[in-house]
Amino acid sequence: MTEWKESLFGCFSDCKITICVFLVPCYVQGKIAESMGDSCILYGCAFLIPLANLISAIVQRVKVREHKSIDGSSFGDCMAVLCCYPCALCQEAIEVEANLMAEGHTQTPSATPTIIRA
Repeated sequence: MTEWKESLFGCFSDCKITICVFLVPCYVQGKIAESMGDSCILYGCAFLIPLANLISAIVQRVKVREHKSIDGSSFGDCMAVLCCYPCALCQEAIEVEANLMAEGHTQTPSATPTIIRA
């Protein structure tokens, strides 16, 4: 099992992702879902609906953690989302972005979409 690339409060390590999460979190949540094989639109829209936003965020965080074989539990994911959702979303975005870059995808329009394009 591995660890998250950044700690929960290490969200300022990637300023582009941090700014995007604070300005358009529904977009970032949708792009993370898309990278996990889920619907970008469904997760992005779920962000705008009370309670659905929390449930979808927790489900998405569990998927990211399990896909990357990161140590943790569903309870820890739930607490991260409930206590500091923006930081949890940044942490997931940084993890997914690092995963896409490690697989050889670049941030060009012809490549598989990354979370934030330069």
